[in-house]
Amino acid sequence: MSDININQVLAQMRALSAAASGSTERPDEGTSGADFAQLMKNSLDDVNAAQAKSRELATAFEMGEKGVELPEVMVALQKASISFQAITQVRNKLLSAYQDVMNMQV
Repeated sequence: MSDININQVLAQMRALSAAASGSTERPDEGTSGADFAQLMKNSLDDVNAAQAKSRELATAFEMGEKGVELPEVMVALQKASISFQAITQVRNKLLSAYQDVMNMQV
């Protein structure tokens, strides 16, 4: 399930990157700024879910629960870490773009 979350985050990041780079593809007429906000919220929720799952698996492994193996825990922790790093980079790019726009002379 976390593979799907990571893939969704990556797909969303690619879509954001294409939109930010001025891709020639036009969004549907019904799209708005609220869609971007929802996309970011969904991405943050996915990252949060990946982190929660990795914490749950780590706790289960530490408690010695059957069926929870170390490789599974390590993979979940790495996925959570990578998704957090990715969303942090998106935030940094958005903040940089905002600062650039605010520093423009009108």
